[in-house]
Amino acid sequence: MILAFDIGGSRIRAAVWDGALRPLGEVATPLGDAAAFTAAIAGFVARGVTGIAISIAGVVDPATGVGKVANIPAIDGLALGPQLQAATGLPVLVLNDADCFALAEAGHGAGRGHRSVFGVILGSGVGGGLVIEGRVLTGAGGYAGEWGHGPVIRGEFAFQCGCGQVGCVDTVGGARGLERLHRKRTAELLGAEAIIAAWMAGEAEAGETMSIWRDLVAGPLAMVLNVIGADVVPVGGGLSRAPGLVRYLDEAVRVRMLRRTKGPLLVPAECGADAGLLGAAMAGVSEWGSKWE
Repeated sequence: MILAFDIGGSRIRAAVWDGALRPLGEVATPLGDAAAFTAAIAGFVARGVTGIAISIAGVVDPATGVGKVANIPAIDGLALGPQLQAATGLPVLVLNDADCFALAEAGHGAGRGHRSVFGVILGSGVGGGLVIEGRVLTGAGGYAGEWGHGPVIRGEFAFQCGCGQVGCVDTVGGARGLERLHRKRTAELLGAEAIIAAWMAGEAEAGETMSIWRDLVAGPLAMVLNVIGADVVPVGGGLSRAPGLVRYLDEAVRVRMLRRTKGPLLVPAECGADAGLLGAAMAGVSEWGSKWE
């Protein structure tokens, strides 16, 4: 039985996997107290649990176990796995949330049956994870799949990124980026939902913003897909839920790629809000399955 967690800056969600995913509940994330954070995790441990697998909004170096978790200061810079293992007596896996999303989609979602799956998240920002033959590739430093960063955008829409660089896809590709683009163009302070609604209603200004957004995102994504050769690209996150948006982006990506496909390459994700929990559980089963099968 795997104890799985999906941890963000607001909530810790827990579930067990014993052949099916069974939610246990959620608690607020202790942001500034490492001891309280550990206690929150330990509070869900019950008899029969084999190991703990965690999906977290951060990057974990697979060589050191040290995580960069900017939105949870209490554990930023810590080797969270060993810390929790010492507190619970159980083996612990800690994975990036986008990697867990990609694992879930590869095994139980839109990537089922495909060898190479690149999961893309278009949420507040931009994320991604690469799964090949059922295994997530974390890469050096744990940064594999992080296609949202790198100075690829030039000109008036090259914004400063939180990673320290200028012109990252992350600055324009997610919901906050879409809002930034629209504000730069029009001086209107509209939320992403309002911009998308106006675009769907045929309003010209919103349509121009969406066209620029698509151009800025599609080129870098096409280049990434040329390099990794993904069979399918499940797209999740808040923006992906806008009707027609994934198809709109897919059309622009496919004409910029070397590979030609008859059908869509980018498709809506299928696992929904439980993707992080499901992906973490799958990683735990892969890691410890031989010990309890």
